[in-house]
Amino acid sequence: MTDVLALAEEIIKGRRLKREDDASFFLTAEITELQKGADKIREKLCGNQVDLCSIINGRSGRCSEDCKFCAQSGHHCTSIEEYPFLDIETIVSDAKKHEEKGVRRYSIVTAGRSLGKDYEKAKEAYQAIHQACPKLGLCASHGLLSREEFEGLKAAGVTRYHANIETSRRNFPNICTTHTYGDKIEKIKLAKEVGLRVCSGGIIGMGETWEDRIDMAFSLAELEVDSIPINVLSQIPGTPYEKQEPLTEEDILRTVAIFRYINPTALVRIAAGRFRFPDGGRVLFESGINATITGDMLTTVGNTIEEDLKMFADMNLSV
Repeated sequence: MTDVLALAEEIIKGRRLKREDDASFFLTAEITELQKGADKIREKLCGNQVDLCSIINGRSGRCSEDCKFCAQSGHHCTSIEEYPFLDIETIVSDAKKHEEKGVRRYSIVTAGRSLGKDYEKAKEAYQAIHQACPKLGLCASHGLLSREEFEGLKAAGVTRYHANIETSRRNFPNICTTHTYGDKIEKIKLAKEVGLRVCSGGIIGMGETWEDRIDMAFSLAELEVDSIPINVLSQIPGTPYEKQEPLTEEDILRTVAIFRYINPTALVRIAAGRFRFPDGGRVLFESGINATITGDMLTTVGNTIEEDLKMFADMNLSV
């Protein structure tokens, strides 16, 4: 059996796991040892800092895509609030509030395959935030954009683009049929080509196998993304996954630790699902996680900024 603590030391010294490596040991390793090794990798290669990101739901509902997990899909009957692109004053005010509370990265998220007619509004909003909140790094999450649109967002002050691959290539058709895994990969590469950093991860707990999760971790390593959000499925009423059996805490911890071993220098970001753990999910930040979403969440319950800052201070982690 592979000694996961010894492997952690090898990774700290420069070894990188590859897709062709046998990764089956991750599934049988003692969970506390795996957590300990992942935390050591995080500490040695990323330091004792945690990256905080806040988001605003800039346009909600009536999405044309049929992603089975999403409350905002027009293909499902959920109770999600529907509204058009928010006015710029509302977005800038929210960004200022988060900047004042200590958040250093902020993103507008919109439902839909792309921005469409709201592209100019979004670009103007980013320009306004960039001017009003100079301490905020700007992210964007607007679906499948063109090269010209990526270039325009970059010129408006955006430095990182978010596009989840969601799962493995094999499993993707099981969760979405209105766009493809290949579409996601194409746009991630395009965003990188124009000089944007990339935030890309996925959702666990949708009935995928462990092999699917490990495949996703390797795909993200191969894409060399900077930030990897891991979401735990929310069983949202009205979606096809509303009765999906929840993951155990151990399965979630094992997953985030595996992602740290495979992506040792990335921001491994716990997103949706942190509320399942007590104490703000402190144990996740002892298992390889070094980033999170905080503040007002998109469609699920989250932790407040104040609660997070106190927890990180108690853990001797700086923001």
